[in-house]
Amino acid sequence: MGQHRKRAMILSFIGMGFGQIYNRQLLKGIVFFFVHIAGIYLATLLPRAIWGITTLGEQADQLKKVGKVYVNIRGDHSIFLLIEGMIVILAMIIMLFIYVANIRDAYQIGKLREQGIKSNNFSETVNYLLGQKFPQVVISLPLMLVIFFTLMPILFMIMLAFTNYSSPNYLPPAKLVSWIGFDGFRDLFTINAWNNTFFGVALWTLIWTVCATITTFVGGFVVALMVQKRGIRFKGFWRTLFIIPYAIPQFISLLIMRNMFNGEFGPVNQYLKYFGLGGLPWLTDPFWAKFTVIIVNIWIGFPISMLMIIGILSTISKDLYEAAEIDGASSIQQFNAITFPTVMLSFAPLLVMSFAGNINNFNLIYLLTNGNPVNPTYQFAGSTDILITWLYKLTMDSGKYNYASIIGIFIFIIIASFSIVNLKRTKAFKEEDQYR
Repeated sequence: MGQHRKRAMILSFIGMGFGQIYNRQLLKGIVFFFVHIAGIYLATLLPRAIWGITTLGEQADQLKKVGKVYVNIRGDHSIFLLIEGMIVILAMIIMLFIYVANIRDAYQIGKLREQGIKSNNFSETVNYLLGQKFPQVVISLPLMLVIFFTLMPILFMIMLAFTNYSSPNYLPPAKLVSWIGFDGFRDLFTINAWNNTFFGVALWTLIWTVCATITTFVGGFVVALMVQKRGIRFKGFWRTLFIIPYAIPQFISLLIMRNMFNGEFGPVNQYLKYFGLGGLPWLTDPFWAKFTVIIVNIWIGFPISMLMIIGILSTISKDLYEAAEIDGASSIQQFNAITFPTVMLSFAPLLVMSFAGNINNFNLIYLLTNGNPVNPTYQFAGSTDILITWLYKLTMDSGKYNYASIIGIFIFIIIASFSIVNLKRTKAFKEEDQYR
C-alpha cells in the first residue's frame, strides 16, 4: 500500500479530519473535525442511552414529606428514557457511517496523490458535491428526516409492544414501565376478550377494505365510461358535477351523512316513511352500520377513480375501436379486449395503494360512526371499528399503549407486505423493469 493513502487512512482512523488535513484539504478536514467533536459528545451520552433503554428507569416519582409539606421528587420517566436512548443510538449509527466515509475519503484522496493528481481544494469539493454528487446531496436531508420522523416512530412502536406500558398500573412518571417480552402478544391471542376483539375487528377490516376498494373503482369506472361515451354532450359539465363529492371537504361530507342517516330524525328515514316504508337503523344496527359506511364511501371515493380513469380512457386511440368494429367486435368485446386491459395497466398500482389506504381509512369510520354501534363482546371497540380506529381508542381512550403498538405492528406488516408484493406483480412495474 502507498504511503500517502496509508498515512491518510490511519490519521482519519485516529480522528475525523486528520487524514484530510494531511492530504492538504484544510477546510474539509476542519469540517470533519467538528463532526468528530460532535461524535465525542454523543459518545458521552451513549452509556446513559443504553442504560435507559435497558432498564427503562429505576426510580419512579415519589412524594416525600419535607417538614409539613409533601414534595414531589422527580424520578425516571420510562418513555422519555426510551425515546432519548433511541435518538442517541440512531445518531451514533449515522455518526459511524460518517466516520467510515471520512476514512474512505482520506484513503481515496491519498491514492490520487500517489498518482500525481492534485487533491481538490474546498471550493472544488463543493462544486463536485453540487455537480456530480448533487442527487446524493439533495436526498441526504430527506433521508435524515425519514430516519428520525418515520423509522424512529416505527421502531418506537415496535419496542412499546414488548413493554407493559398501559393504564392504570404502568403509566409514567408515577409508575415505571418494564420489558415483558412477548407477553402482550400472547395475551392478545390467548385471552378470550382480546382474542375475540382482534379477530372480529381484523375480519371486518378485511371485508371493509375489499368492498371499499372495489366499489369505488367500479363506481368510478362506470361513471367514467358514461361520461366518455360517444354522443354524450356537455362532457365538461358532467365531469365537474361528479367531482363535487370529492371537492367538498371530507370532514363536512361525513358529518352531513351522519345526520342524514340518523335513525330517529335523519332525512333518509323521513323519505322512507313518506313512501310508506319503515325506517332503518342505519347507524345503530351492526349490519346496517357496516352497509352504510360502504355506501357513503362509494359516494366520497368514486370521483377520484372517475377522474383517473377518464384520463386513461382519453389516451386510448380511437383507431383501435374503429379497427375492432371493422372486425365485427361487439361493445362488450371491445371493452374486454381494449378498454379494461388498458385501464388496468395504468390503474393497477393505484388500486393497490387504494387498498392499502382503505386499511387505514380512519376519517370515514371515526367521523361517520365513531366505530359504533357498541359491541359488548369487544374490548374497547365497536362493531364498525377497523384496526386503525381500534388502535386510536386503545391509546386515546383507554391508555392501552402496548396493545395498540401490537395492533400497529400488524397493520404495518399487512400494508407493507401486500403493497410490495402486489405492486411488483402489476404489469406497469414489470414493463418498467424491462426498459431498465
